[in-house]
Order: sequence, then structure tokens, then C-alpha cells
Amino acid sequence: MFRIIFFIVLCYQGLFAFLSTQNNYQEQVRVLNSLDIDSTFLTDSVFISMKEDVNRYKTKHFLNVLENGHRFVPVLRKMIKEAGIPDAFLYLAMAESNFAPTAYSKARAVGLWQFMPYTAGKFGLNIDLYVDERRDPIKSTQAAITYLKYLHERFGKWYLAAIAYNCGEGRVSWAIKQAGTDDLATLLIKNKKYIPRESRLYIRKIMMMQHLATSTDFIVENDAGYLMNRGSTNTFTKVMVKGGTTLDEIAESIGVSKKEISSYNHHLRYGFTPPNDGEYHVYIPYDKQTLFHQNFDNSQTKGRFYVHVVNKGDSLYSIGKHYGISYKIIKDFNNLKNNVLSINDKLIIPVVKPKNRVYTIKKGDTIGEISQKYNVAINTILKINNKKDSIIVPGEKIVIPYTY
Repeated sequence: MFRIIFFIVLCYQGLFAFLSTQNNYQEQVRVLNSLDIDSTFLTDSVFISMKEDVNRYKTKHFLNVLENGHRFVPVLRKMIKEAGIPDAFLYLAMAESNFAPTAYSKARAVGLWQFMPYTAGKFGLNIDLYVDERRDPIKSTQAAITYLKYLHERFGKWYLAAIAYNCGEGRVSWAIKQAGTDDLATLLIKNKKYIPRESRLYIRKIMMMQHLATSTDFIVENDAGYLMNRGSTNTFTKVMVKGGTTLDEIAESIGVSKKEISSYNHHLRYGFTPPNDGEYHVYIPYDKQTLFHQNFDNSQTKGRFYVHVVNKGDSLYSIGKHYGISYKIIKDFNNLKNNVLSINDKLIIPVVKPKNRVYTIKKGDTIGEISQKYNVAINTILKINNKKDSIIVPGEKIVIPYTY
């Protein structure tokens, strides 16, 4: 009986090993085909050595990155699937940033998808005083998908789109011209240096990570099934709030810490939405939607916040006068030890429902001079004072609105 049971166990283990190996092979072929790569690439010596280098690739690092990116991986995976681009591109983001929206390179690339400023602007990502949407998990992913589709349309192969994403369109065009072909095996020839070493490893690294993520052996050996199956779970959602709304207000309304709400909103530079926008989006945990709609009142926001870039001649007093608040408030809010400012310093200005100023016309005043002095358009002054023309007389009182 013992021999029979032992024989059955051996047969079962052998069958499982065969099936898992066969499934792994078929999955690797599927991944290669999705990237327009021929299955013969499985014999690529560098790729084989990467798969065999257990100490380097089958480590906790791969799993730790997936674990640390748990907020974003499901959303990225879903967006990639819905866009109809190869699912291996999830690991392009992993190769670029380790799923960290705060990732920053020496070349000034930023975010989950490591966009450079020019490319970010080209694909609709806003970078200004208040936001850097390269750190926005949804908008940057939408931009990356659009960019990859554009690269695919230009070069005709998904593997070329991935390489171009890493080293640039111009370098890939040059490489194809020099090689006389767009064949991957040719472009990856080491001593020809058609594409940079980093990019030669980059495309292999993407396939390697996809191989690990879909390998039955790797998943079973590392008990990693829960990490690989997170793709169907929504982790956060978008809500719209007024410009100038702080993350503190939102966090308080849904009962989470400022740190947690900030972890979804690294695209907001100073912890509040752009004050000059009527509305702007903020991300909150998916399971807090009901609390948000029950507790958050957009009409009861405590104030608006602005970022002021210090110009030549600015002082705390003049800045405070411009925004209608005490210079002491600005100093305290920005934790300034003294009143000394440097050109291009950035100050956060808290403005709590400012009232309009009333100005008494003096002899010699003109609407044009008043407009210039307070940086308010003439038409705005005329409109708020119900004036049909620019005629003013000494002693007349007019309202000067605050505009930022």
C-alpha cells in the first residue's frame, strides 16, 4: 500500500511539474507574441541567463515592489487591459519606477511612467506651481498608454515601442537605419551597439518580470498568488472638489490620516488643489466614497491657498497687502524665522474669504493708475462698481476686488 501511495505521489508531482512547465512555456510564447516578438527569442542567451539567474531575479525585491505598489498595480493593470495594449507593459512601469509615483531620475524624469517635462506636456500632463501630473497615477497612465500607442503606430511593433519609450524615437529610428532591419535579435547585438546597453537590457527585463509574474512555479514557490491576482480590486477612486481645497479637509471628512490621503495624491505639490481651477480631482480610498459624499461639503471649505513666487522688490508686507492678509500670517504659515526673502522663493498664501477693498479717489487719480497699482483689470473695476465709463472724481469710493 505504501509503495502504491508513494508511486501515485511521484506520478502526481511529475504530472504537475510537466503541466506547469508546459503552461509556463506557452505563457512565455504568448507574452512574446503580444509584443510582436518571435518565439525563437526564448533561445536568446541573455534572456536565458536572466531566467536562470535565480539569485538575482527570483528574490524578494520583485515581490516587495509588487507589495509596495499595491495601491496602483490593480488600477494600472485594468487600464492597460481596457486600452488593448500588451499586458507586459505593466512591467514597463515597474522597470521605470518600481511603481513609485515619487520616482525621480537625474534626467528629470518623474512619476510612475518617468515622463520628461516636454513629453509630459505633449501628452496632456500639466506641470505648474500647484500640480505635477506626472505623479498622478491615472492621468500619467492614460498619457503613457497614448504615448505607447503613438510609438506603436510609428514603428509598427510593440517591442520597438517599448525600446523607444526608454531611449527615444530618434535613437530607434537611427538603430533601424544602421542595422538595415527592425529585427529584435539584430538590434540587440551587443558589439554593434545599435541601441544603448540600458535599452538592450530593458526589453529583456520587461519580459523577465512578466515571466515571473505568470510563472506557475514562481508563484507556487513564493506563495505569491494573492499578489498576482489583485487586478480585479479597485483601490481608489476620483472625486471632484473646489480649487484651494486641502487634503486635510478631505482626510478629516472620511476618517483617514493626512499621510494616507497624501499617498494617493502625490501630484498635488502643496497638499491642496489648484486655487485658480473651479474644480479639480482628488483620489480617495475606494471604500471611503460613501463617507465622502455624506460628510464633505464643498461649500464649507475653510479658504483658498495660493503659491506666490517672490519677485524683485517683494516683501512680506507688500505680499500680505496684495492678498489682503497680515504679513504675520504668511510668516507663520511658512515657518519663516525672519522677514528676509529671496527671489524665486515660493510662499504658500492662506486666504480666508477675503473682502473687497474700498478705495477713496484722490485728486489726480485715474482708473488706469488704480488698475495698475492693484493689478486688477480696468473692466473688472468698472463692472464691480456698475460704472459705464472711466470717469472718477476725488472723494468717490470705489470697490477694488482681490484677484489672484
